[in-house]
Amino acid sequence: MTSVSASTSASASVSASVSVFAVDGVLLDTPAAMAGLVDDIVWDLGASPTHAEVSAVLGKPLQVLFARLLGTCVHDTVTAEAVARYRRRFVTDVLGRGPALLLPGVAEGLDRLRAAGHPLGVATSKVYADAHALLDATGILNRFDTVVARNMVGRGKPHPDAVVRVLADLGARAPRSWYVGGTATDMRTARGAGVRAVGVRRSVGSAEALTAAGADHVVADFASATALLLHGAPPTDRSHGTGRPQPAGALR
Repeated sequence: MTSVSASTSASASVSASVSVFAVDGVLLDTPAAMAGLVDDIVWDLGASPTHAEVSAVLGKPLQVLFARLLGTCVHDTVTAEAVARYRRRFVTDVLGRGPALLLPGVAEGLDRLRAAGHPLGVATSKVYADAHALLDATGILNRFDTVVARNMVGRGKPHPDAVVRVLADLGARAPRSWYVGGTATDMRTARGAGVRAVGVRRSVGSAEALTAAGADHVVADFASATALLLHGAPPTDRSHGTGRPQPAGALR
């Protein structure tokens, strides 16, 4: 179930390093689509969270997300109804956007990394069916050698289980590998797994939060993340006050 690409190279099994990615806000502009959908559902069920409150729970398991916004528990019937409504509308409201969900530079960046021989993986808090459907609908599923989802490991983020599973799938070593994420939780996940953490900032203020959570580097967009993974950070790179400089060519 983890292997999603028939083109996985033989070298992946003995790779010294791998580049691992979160989905939301890194590969795909799903936060905006999901926030609108979640907001509609909770308002229909009588809750009125702020935009900040909705944004704060995006990426968490659906039962947890809706329970927090609705003020219920994860096993409540109202929570279950919210989850059911979300799943019914997910196909049209989110998947229906297809490649339009791709963030700028993602397809090109993944192709550059693959051409350079970098094994690629996904570690996500989504369940496998949703992650697979999103990556397939946006046309990038076949760029990845493995996809590890929340329901495939014992613990979700910020526990490192999903990233550790990707490394095991691809035979990679943690100190030479990377996890690219967009939240403080992603940075803590990377630190727990022992990989280098790259934060893609979503707003001006998020750089500080990513750094505080353990990001080695914070970048503005996927193109910048690609350049970092391909070439390493120059010795003077302290962009946004983040982490340890990495010499060029130190990734493989």
